[in-house]
Amino acid sequence: MEIRGRRVAVVATVVTVAVAVVLALLVPVVPAAVAAPTAPTAPTAPTAPTAPGEAPVPPPPDPAALAGLDPEPRPLPGVRPRVACVTSVGGGDAVIPGAPWSQQRLRFTDAWRFTRGAGQTVAVIDTGVSRHPRLAGRLVDGGDFVADETGLRDCDGHGTLVAGIIAAAPDPATGFVGVAPDARVLSIRQSSATVATTAPDGSTTAGGGNVATLAEAVLRAVRLGAGVINISEAACVPTADAPRALAGLRAAVRAAVDADVVVVAAAGNAGSGACVQGPAGESSGQVVAPAWFGDDVLSVGYTRRDGLPAPQSLRGPWVSLAAPGSEIVSLDPAGPGVVDRIVPIGADQAIPVEGTSFSAPYVSGVVALVRARYPGLDARQVMARVTSSADRPAASPAAGHDDAVGAGTVDPVAAVADVRPDEFTGTDPATASPAEAGRVDLSNTRDAHSGSRTVALIGSAGAMALLGGAGLAVLVARRARRPR
Repeated sequence: MEIRGRRVAVVATVVTVAVAVVLALLVPVVPAAVAAPTAPTAPTAPTAPTAPGEAPVPPPPDPAALAGLDPEPRPLPGVRPRVACVTSVGGGDAVIPGAPWSQQRLRFTDAWRFTRGAGQTVAVIDTGVSRHPRLAGRLVDGGDFVADETGLRDCDGHGTLVAGIIAAAPDPATGFVGVAPDARVLSIRQSSATVATTAPDGSTTAGGGNVATLAEAVLRAVRLGAGVINISEAACVPTADAPRALAGLRAAVRAAVDADVVVVAAAGNAGSGACVQGPAGESSGQVVAPAWFGDDVLSVGYTRRDGLPAPQSLRGPWVSLAAPGSEIVSLDPAGPGVVDRIVPIGADQAIPVEGTSFSAPYVSGVVALVRARYPGLDARQVMARVTSSADRPAASPAAGHDDAVGAGTVDPVAAVADVRPDEFTGTDPATASPAEAGRVDLSNTRDAHSGSRTVALIGSAGAMALLGGAGLAVLVARRARRPR
């Protein structure tokens, strides 16, 4: 991984389909990285670098690969503890009083007039999630694919940070809060840098978690009723080997979408595991999974405080949109407070929290809000709503795809408040859940990204009937963008 120019990496790789398939947690823990377990073959010829905007199309899902997956949690072979768990920075009860810049920029609390995500379950497939008091009553154990423990133990400190961005409850002592504080979190522990595994031949690998168990964890989340799945991990694979090496994960992600589940995945960070990127954004002949799976995934890049995409955020035609991913504040994995720094596994000092691992959960939280607000939309409609309402950077071309930020930066208010007549079918207006009458006026302040907007929300028994008599009119007016 790489955070502000500093690389901290312990990567253990197993040969899979003639390549090293690396599954890396995307900052700020030492990546857990191993390959999907299949027999090695002869080495594959090097793949030529891929220019920005160029990438092979993923193959159709393979039913046979899906049939070979087992969604029941079980320990990795020969797994054992390797290093100590993360500890709190600042004593465990640290208070950061103000709202982080990312929260101020996105202004997702303005969407809470309509919904706070109640009734939604977001699966966090990660290193586990600690029993933090600000997730109390809404944290569910989804099992452990690493060791014989539970999903409610986060020795690495990564999953708890992710879950906090999605669903941390408000606390008057700090400005930080999750995007969807009424949503449930289903924690599935699938990777860890704190363990080692021993193969039958006696060889030892540092870290646990691979693309096969990631695929199985996706199916586990579907089985347990998740409506959203957050994957803050990435496997960077040479393009020539990706179809075979990623067949199981490809099939599992498609199965999730077919089951009406939205999958949100980090776009990946240059320097994490095997993930590399040239100075012009070229991918050196790699694809990034699950992000590579196109329309089946919301793939999220990350931006900095200045609104620009971070150099470490991996570019590619598979990037759907972006969200803030630097100077992150979230729940302390080892205490009741919040943190903006963490000591990664294998490091000796605290560093800022940054990367696509933490932009992805902002989008997952917005998806939870949209699903709660519009229960009649299916997974693909939800994905389309979130991307089409994104705020496109002024510097992006008027048409075409931006490989760094996709459709733009996620806009929570627009995603929740915009009315889309094409989403309402038949005579049933219940696609939108009831909303309290009122008005949110954002015209006098900067919007989530680069312009200003007014969102007028009118709802009452005598209000004008809109979209088949819904009794709710939502007008969104976007004014000319101001310069940054």
